[in-house]
Amino acid sequence: MGVALTPISVKQAIELEQLRGKRLAIDGNGELYQFLALIRLPDGTPLRDASGRVTSHLSGLFYRTTRLIADYGLEPVFVFDGVPPVLKSAELQRRRAIRERYEEEVVVARAAGDLARAYSKATMTSRLTRDMVGEAMHLLRLMGIPALRAPSEAEAQAAHMARSHAVWAAASKDFDSLLFGTPRLVRFLTISGKEYLPSQGAFRAIKPELIDLDHMLATLGITREQLVDIAILVGNDFNAGIKGIGPKTALKLVRDHGSIEQMPASVRDAVEPMVAQVRKLFLVPEVSDEYGLDTERRDPEGVIQYLCGERSFSEERVRAALRRAFPT
Repeated sequence: MGVALTPISVKQAIELEQLRGKRLAIDGNGELYQFLALIRLPDGTPLRDASGRVTSHLSGLFYRTTRLIADYGLEPVFVFDGVPPVLKSAELQRRRAIRERYEEEVVVARAAGDLARAYSKATMTSRLTRDMVGEAMHLLRLMGIPALRAPSEAEAQAAHMARSHAVWAAASKDFDSLLFGTPRLVRFLTISGKEYLPSQGAFRAIKPELIDLDHMLATLGITREQLVDIAILVGNDFNAGIKGIGPKTALKLVRDHGSIEQMPASVRDAVEPMVAQVRKLFLVPEVSDEYGLDTERRDPEGVIQYLCGERSFSEERVRAALRRAFPT
Protein backbone atom coordinates (compact mmCIF):
# COMPACT_ATOMS: atom_id res chain seq x y z
CA MET A 1 0.00 0.00 0.00
CA GLY A 2 2.60 2.55 1.03
CA VAL A 3 1.61 5.96 2.35
CA ALA A 4 -0.73 8.28 0.44
CA LEU A 5 1.13 11.56 0.03
CA THR A 6 0.08 12.53 -3.50
CA PRO A 7 -1.99 15.62 -2.49
CA ILE A 8 0.98 17.21 -0.72
CA SER A 9 3.86 15.86 -2.81
CA VAL A 10 6.12 18.40 -4.51
CA LYS A 11 7.20 16.76 -7.73
CA GLN A 12 8.73 17.49 -11.10
CA ALA A 13 7.70 15.69 -14.28
CA ILE A 14 10.76 14.41 -16.11
CA GLU A 15 11.65 12.50 -19.25
CA LEU A 16 13.45 9.18 -19.04
CA GLU A 17 16.19 10.73 -21.14
CA GLN A 18 17.04 12.96 -18.16
CA LEU A 19 18.03 9.84 -16.23
CA ARG A 20 20.66 8.76 -18.77
CA GLY A 21 23.76 7.47 -17.03
CA LYS A 22 22.10 7.61 -13.60
CA ARG A 23 22.35 4.66 -11.22
CA LEU A 24 19.00 3.98 -9.55
CA ALA A 25 18.17 1.65 -6.67
CA ILE A 26 14.87 0.13 -7.79
CA ASP A 27 12.28 -1.37 -5.44
CA GLY A 28 12.39 -4.88 -6.88
CA ASN A 29 9.29 -6.22 -5.13
CA GLY A 30 7.23 -3.28 -6.33
CA GLU A 31 8.35 -3.87 -9.90
CA LEU A 32 7.59 -7.59 -9.82
CA TYR A 33 4.12 -6.98 -8.37
CA GLN A 34 3.37 -4.61 -11.25
CA PHE A 35 4.45 -7.20 -13.82
CA LEU A 36 2.47 -9.96 -12.14
CA ALA A 37 -0.59 -7.72 -12.02
CA LEU A 38 -0.59 -6.50 -15.62
CA ILE A 39 1.16 -9.04 -17.83
CA ARG A 40 -1.74 -11.41 -18.28
CA LEU A 41 -3.91 -13.01 -20.95
CA PRO A 42 -7.25 -11.32 -21.78
CA ASP A 43 -9.09 -13.40 -19.15
CA GLY A 44 -6.61 -12.38 -16.45
CA THR A 45 -4.56 -15.58 -16.48
CA PRO A 46 -0.84 -14.90 -15.92
CA LEU A 47 1.75 -15.98 -18.49
CA ARG A 48 3.14 -19.44 -17.87
CA ASP A 49 5.90 -21.62 -19.28
CA ALA A 50 5.53 -25.12 -20.71
CA SER A 51 5.62 -26.56 -17.18
CA GLY A 52 2.85 -24.29 -15.94
CA ARG A 53 5.11 -21.98 -13.92
CA VAL A 54 4.23 -18.27 -13.90
CA THR A 55 6.55 -16.15 -16.05
CA SER A 56 4.83 -12.74 -16.04
CA HIS A 57 7.37 -11.37 -13.57
CA LEU A 58 10.33 -12.56 -15.62
CA SER A 59 8.86 -11.25 -18.86
CA GLY A 60 8.26 -7.77 -17.50
CA LEU A 61 11.59 -7.65 -15.71
CA PHE A 62 13.62 -8.73 -18.72
CA TYR A 63 11.97 -6.68 -21.44
CA ARG A 64 11.47 -3.47 -19.46
CA THR A 65 14.98 -3.54 -18.00
CA THR A 66 16.64 -4.14 -21.36
CA ARG A 67 14.59 -1.27 -22.83
CA LEU A 68 15.59 1.10 -20.03
CA ILE A 69 19.24 0.23 -20.58
CA ALA A 70 19.16 0.23 -24.39
CA ASP A 71 17.01 3.32 -24.95
CA TYR A 72 17.85 5.48 -21.94
CA GLY A 73 21.22 4.33 -20.63
CA LEU A 74 19.97 3.73 -17.09
CA GLU A 75 22.14 1.82 -14.62
CA PRO A 76 19.65 -0.15 -12.52
CA VAL A 77 20.32 -1.80 -9.20
CA PHE A 78 17.47 -3.95 -7.89
CA VAL A 79 16.78 -4.18 -4.17
CA PHE A 80 14.35 -6.79 -2.84
CA ASP A 81 12.59 -7.06 0.52
CA GLY A 82 14.10 -9.07 3.31
CA VAL A 83 12.31 -9.98 6.56
CA PRO A 84 9.29 -7.69 7.05
CA PRO A 85 8.97 -5.74 10.31
CA VAL A 86 6.57 -7.25 12.84
CA LEU A 87 4.42 -4.11 12.60
CA LYS A 88 3.76 -4.92 8.94
CA SER A 89 1.90 -8.14 9.73
CA ALA A 90 -1.52 -6.46 9.90
CA GLU A 91 -0.96 -4.86 6.48
CA LEU A 92 0.14 -8.16 4.99
CA GLN A 93 -2.97 -9.87 6.37
CA ARG A 94 -5.12 -7.08 4.92
CA ARG A 95 -3.55 -7.65 1.50
CA ARG A 96 -4.17 -11.39 1.72
CA ALA A 97 -7.84 -10.82 2.52
CA ILE A 98 -8.21 -8.45 -0.43
CA ARG A 99 -6.49 -10.90 -2.76
CA GLU A 100 -8.78 -13.75 -1.69
CA ARG A 101 -11.87 -11.60 -2.25
CA TYR A 102 -10.77 -10.65 -5.74
CA GLU A 103 -9.91 -14.27 -6.58
CA GLU A 104 -13.53 -15.15 -5.92
CA GLU A 105 -14.70 -12.28 -8.13
CA VAL A 106 -12.42 -13.45 -10.96
CA VAL A 107 -14.07 -16.89 -10.92
CA VAL A 108 -17.52 -15.30 -11.10
CA ALA A 109 -16.52 -12.98 -13.97
CA ARG A 110 -15.01 -15.80 -16.02
CA ALA A 111 -18.06 -17.96 -15.49
CA ALA A 112 -20.19 -15.10 -16.82
CA GLY A 113 -17.93 -14.70 -19.83
CA ASP A 114 -16.98 -11.15 -18.81
CA LEU A 115 -13.30 -11.24 -19.70
CA ALA A 116 -12.73 -7.51 -19.22
CA ARG A 117 -14.01 -7.73 -15.66
CA ALA A 118 -12.05 -10.94 -15.06
CA TYR A 119 -8.84 -9.21 -16.16
CA SER A 120 -9.56 -6.14 -14.03
CA LYS A 121 -10.17 -8.22 -10.89
CA ALA A 122 -7.25 -10.56 -11.62
CA THR A 123 -4.79 -7.65 -11.44
CA MET A 124 -5.53 -7.54 -7.71
CA THR A 125 -4.75 -11.21 -7.08
CA SER A 126 -0.99 -11.30 -7.65
CA ARG A 127 1.06 -13.54 -5.38
CA LEU A 128 4.78 -12.80 -5.28
CA THR A 129 6.52 -15.81 -3.78
CA ARG A 130 10.04 -16.14 -2.43
CA ASP A 131 10.81 -18.46 -5.36
CA MET A 132 9.73 -15.77 -7.83
CA VAL A 133 12.06 -13.24 -6.19
CA GLY A 134 14.86 -15.80 -6.41
CA GLU A 135 14.11 -16.34 -10.09
CA ALA A 136 14.20 -12.60 -10.73
CA MET A 137 17.51 -12.18 -8.90
CA HIS A 138 19.00 -15.09 -10.84
CA LEU A 139 17.94 -13.54 -14.16
CA LEU A 140 19.32 -10.11 -13.22
CA ARG A 141 22.68 -11.59 -12.27
CA LEU A 142 22.85 -13.46 -15.57
CA MET A 143 22.23 -10.08 -17.22
CA GLY A 144 25.11 -8.54 -15.25
CA ILE A 145 22.82 -6.30 -13.18
CA PRO A 146 23.35 -5.92 -9.42
CA ALA A 147 20.55 -7.47 -7.36
CA LEU A 148 20.51 -7.63 -3.59
CA ARG A 149 18.17 -8.53 -0.78
CA ALA A 150 17.68 -5.93 1.96
CA PRO A 151 17.80 -6.89 5.63
CA SER A 152 14.18 -5.73 5.88
CA GLU A 153 12.35 -3.16 3.71
CA ALA A 154 13.77 -2.73 0.20
CA GLU A 155 12.77 0.94 0.13
CA ALA A 156 14.70 1.57 3.35
CA GLN A 157 17.81 -0.03 1.87
CA ALA A 158 17.40 1.88 -1.41
CA ALA A 159 17.07 5.15 0.53
CA HIS A 160 20.18 4.31 2.55
CA MET A 161 22.15 3.67 -0.63
CA ALA A 162 20.98 6.98 -2.08
CA ARG A 163 21.94 8.86 1.11
CA SER A 164 25.35 7.20 0.95
CA HIS A 165 25.77 8.32 -2.69
CA ALA A 166 26.11 4.72 -3.86
CA VAL A 167 23.18 5.45 -6.21
CA TRP A 168 21.74 8.70 -7.56
CA ALA A 169 18.15 8.04 -6.42
CA ALA A 170 15.70 5.46 -5.17
CA ALA A 171 13.03 4.39 -7.65
CA SER A 172 9.60 3.25 -6.49
CA LYS A 173 5.97 3.98 -7.15
CA ASP A 174 5.39 4.41 -3.41
CA PHE A 175 6.40 7.43 -1.33
CA ASP A 176 7.90 5.38 1.50
CA SER A 177 11.47 5.96 0.32
CA LEU A 178 11.03 9.64 1.24
CA LEU A 179 10.11 8.67 4.79
CA PHE A 180 13.19 6.47 4.89
CA GLY A 181 15.24 9.50 3.86
CA THR A 182 16.18 9.13 0.19
CA PRO A 183 17.45 12.49 -1.12
CA ARG A 184 15.71 11.83 -4.44
CA LEU A 185 12.80 9.60 -5.44
CA VAL A 186 11.95 8.64 -9.00
CA ARG A 187 8.35 7.49 -9.42
CA PHE A 188 6.68 5.85 -12.44
CA LEU A 189 9.79 4.50 -14.11
CA THR A 190 7.65 3.47 -17.05
CA ILE A 191 8.16 3.21 -20.78
CA SER A 192 4.51 2.77 -21.76
CA GLY A 193 3.45 6.14 -20.33
CA LYS A 194 0.31 4.67 -18.81
CA GLU A 195 -0.90 3.05 -15.61
CA TYR A 196 -3.75 0.57 -15.22
CA LEU A 197 -6.46 1.46 -12.69
CA PRO A 198 -8.24 -1.77 -11.66
CA SER A 199 -11.11 0.08 -10.00
CA GLN A 200 -11.96 1.75 -13.32
CA GLY A 201 -10.87 -1.02 -15.65
CA ALA A 202 -8.95 1.56 -17.66
CA PHE A 203 -5.52 3.10 -18.15
CA ARG A 204 -4.43 6.63 -17.29
CA ALA A 205 -1.54 8.59 -18.75
CA ILE A 206 1.48 9.03 -16.46
CA LYS A 207 4.97 10.47 -16.75
CA PRO A 208 8.04 9.75 -14.66
CA GLU A 209 8.33 12.04 -11.64
CA LEU A 210 11.28 13.25 -9.63
CA ILE A 211 10.89 14.32 -6.00
CA ASP A 212 13.75 16.09 -4.25
CA LEU A 213 13.24 15.49 -0.51
CA ASP A 214 14.91 18.69 0.74
CA HIS A 215 12.98 20.81 -1.76
CA MET A 216 9.69 19.15 -0.83
CA LEU A 217 10.28 19.62 2.90
CA ALA A 218 11.26 23.26 2.43
CA THR A 219 8.22 23.94 0.27
CA LEU A 220 5.89 22.35 2.82
CA GLY A 221 7.70 24.05 5.71
CA ILE A 222 8.27 20.82 7.66
CA THR A 223 11.07 18.45 8.65
CA ARG A 224 11.50 14.80 7.69
CA GLU A 225 10.46 13.87 11.23
CA GLN A 226 7.24 15.81 10.72
CA LEU A 227 6.71 14.08 7.36
CA VAL A 228 6.87 10.78 9.24
CA ASP A 229 4.27 12.10 11.69
CA ILE A 230 2.04 12.93 8.72
CA ALA A 231 2.43 9.34 7.53
CA ILE A 232 1.47 8.05 10.98
CA LEU A 233 -1.70 10.18 10.99
CA VAL A 234 -2.66 9.20 7.43
CA GLY A 235 -1.72 5.54 7.74
CA ASN A 236 1.05 3.47 6.21
CA ASP A 237 2.28 -0.11 6.07
CA PHE A 238 2.94 -0.15 9.82
CA ASN A 239 -0.11 1.55 11.33
CA ALA A 240 -3.66 2.20 10.17
CA GLY A 241 -3.78 5.95 10.76
CA ILE A 242 -6.87 7.90 11.74
CA LYS A 243 -10.07 7.64 9.74
CA GLY A 244 -10.99 10.99 8.19
CA ILE A 245 -7.47 12.41 8.28
CA GLY A 246 -5.89 12.72 4.85
CA PRO A 247 -2.54 14.21 3.82
CA LYS A 248 -3.73 17.84 3.71
CA THR A 249 -5.35 17.67 7.15
CA ALA A 250 -2.31 15.89 8.58
CA LEU A 251 -0.03 18.55 7.11
CA LYS A 252 -2.09 21.30 8.76
CA LEU A 253 -1.99 19.49 12.10
CA VAL A 254 1.77 19.15 11.92
CA ARG A 255 2.23 22.79 10.94
CA ASP A 256 -0.08 23.97 13.71
CA HIS A 257 1.20 21.75 16.51
CA GLY A 258 4.71 20.63 15.55
CA SER A 259 4.42 16.97 16.52
CA ILE A 260 1.85 14.34 17.40
CA GLU A 261 2.59 14.77 21.12
CA GLN A 262 1.38 18.39 20.93
CA MET A 263 -1.85 17.65 19.02
CA PRO A 264 -5.38 17.54 20.51
CA ALA A 265 -6.06 14.49 22.65
CA SER A 266 -8.58 13.10 20.15
CA VAL A 267 -5.79 12.87 17.58
CA ARG A 268 -2.91 12.08 19.89
CA ASP A 269 -4.61 9.25 21.72
CA ALA A 270 -5.68 7.54 18.47
CA VAL A 271 -2.10 6.86 17.37
CA GLU A 272 0.10 7.43 20.41
CA PRO A 273 0.65 3.72 21.21
CA MET A 274 2.28 3.28 17.78
CA VAL A 275 4.15 6.57 17.39
CA ALA A 276 7.56 5.66 18.81
CA GLN A 277 7.73 2.31 17.03
CA VAL A 278 6.69 3.63 13.62
CA ARG A 279 8.99 6.63 13.88
CA LYS A 280 11.90 4.30 14.61
CA LEU A 281 11.06 2.10 11.61
CA PHE A 282 11.23 5.09 9.27
CA LEU A 283 13.95 7.19 10.90
CA VAL A 284 16.30 4.41 12.05
CA PRO A 285 15.48 1.55 9.68
CA GLU A 286 17.28 -1.76 9.46
CA VAL A 287 19.76 -1.38 6.57
CA SER A 288 23.15 -2.75 5.61
CA ASP A 289 26.41 -1.44 4.17
CA GLU A 290 27.37 -4.98 3.17
CA TYR A 291 26.45 -4.90 -0.50
CA GLY A 292 28.35 -4.88 -3.76
CA LEU A 293 27.35 -2.80 -6.75
CA ASP A 294 30.04 -3.95 -9.15
CA THR A 295 28.51 -5.01 -12.43
CA GLU A 296 28.08 -8.76 -12.48
CA ARG A 297 29.81 -10.79 -15.18
CA ARG A 298 27.21 -10.87 -17.94
CA ASP A 299 26.26 -14.29 -19.31
CA PRO A 300 24.13 -13.85 -22.47
CA GLU A 301 24.06 -17.57 -23.21
CA GLY A 302 23.05 -18.20 -19.62
CA VAL A 303 20.12 -15.82 -20.13
CA ILE A 304 19.14 -17.71 -23.30
CA GLN A 305 19.34 -21.05 -21.54
CA TYR A 306 17.32 -19.82 -18.56
CA LEU A 307 14.57 -17.89 -20.38
CA CYS A 308 14.32 -19.95 -23.55
CA GLY A 309 15.56 -23.39 -22.57
CA GLU A 310 13.88 -23.50 -19.16
CA ARG A 311 11.03 -20.94 -19.22
CA SER A 312 9.66 -21.16 -22.80
CA PHE A 313 10.57 -17.62 -23.98
CA SER A 314 11.06 -16.86 -27.68
CA GLU A 315 14.78 -17.15 -28.40
CA GLU A 316 14.55 -14.67 -31.28
CA ARG A 317 12.98 -11.99 -29.07
CA VAL A 318 15.34 -12.58 -26.16
CA ARG A 319 18.45 -12.42 -28.36
CA ALA A 320 17.18 -9.22 -30.02
CA ALA A 321 16.61 -7.58 -26.62
CA LEU A 322 20.07 -8.60 -25.42
CA ARG A 323 21.71 -7.20 -28.56
CA ARG A 324 19.97 -3.83 -28.08
CA ALA A 325 20.86 -3.54 -24.39
CA PHE A 326 24.36 -5.01 -24.55
CA PRO A 327 25.69 -4.47 -28.09
CA THR A 328 29.29 -5.32 -27.18
